[in-house]
Amino acid sequence: MSTYVNNLRLEEIGTGERSGTWGTATNTNLELIGEALGYATKDCFTTDANSTLTVGDATSSEGRALFLKVTSSVGGGLTGSKDLTIAPNTMKRVHIIENSTTGGQSIVIKQGSGASVTIPNGATKVVYLDGAGSGAAVVDALASVKIDTTGAITASGAAGVITGTTVEATGDTTAGDAAAMGYTAAAGLILTGDGSNNDVTIRNNAGADVIKLPTGTTDFDIAAHDGGSTGLKLGGTLVTATAAQLNASGSAATTGKAIAMAIVFG
Repeated sequence: MSTYVNNLRLEEIGTGERSGTWGTATNTNLELIGEALGYATKDCFTTDANSTLTVGDATSSEGRALFLKVTSSVGGGLTGSKDLTIAPNTMKRVHIIENSTTGGQSIVIKQGSGASVTIPNGATKVVYLDGAGSGAAVVDALASVKIDTTGAITASGAAGVITGTTVEATGDTTAGDAAAMGYTAAAGLILTGDGSNNDVTIRNNAGADVIKLPTGTTDFDIAAHDGGSTGLKLGGTLVTATAAQLNASGSAATTGKAIAMAIVFG
């Protein structure tokens, strides 16, 4: 006899069955495969209570969709966080689930008594169901990266905001960060790096180094200052002295002061 134990609950026709109707069963299976690769919206909360979304055997179901937009129609919106259990608990699936319910509440995606994933209102998460039966778990497939409708991104515990035009850091960097951008109210924009030669290198669009901060130092190296046409500018005016000339003028000034002191005090 036919079975439906696969992860999409498609009909697996038994030997000698479906005589004359193989085409119908096969077409249904193909349609359901397409459904599983698509997008669906499902009102999962018609009442202010936990809910179960069951994927039926060889029948169309929004719960089969790869991208599932979860909505609610309960008057006044949900009044608290609600569980959404996806059944049966033997399916091993990947879902992209958007919490588009009303009331501003989170939904908790479950499959069995194992781990669950909470999706804040307005947010979308990629999850997978492990299909382990009564103890089945739901896992956040991108636990270190979360994106909500405001554009806020949290990655590996560090928060920030990306819009169409800007990247805004909202936390400090950490010593040893390989390449990080941060922000604090006192320091403002923070750039932290950790390279073998330089911690931070700023290059132009031709790939040439412009400014370098050598690794582990407080040095500020203008990479291409020649005192003639390229390098340090103050108020738009190129400083024409070379590093050697600037150093020499500093030494001369020191010597001059020493001579003056000798004349005055003998």
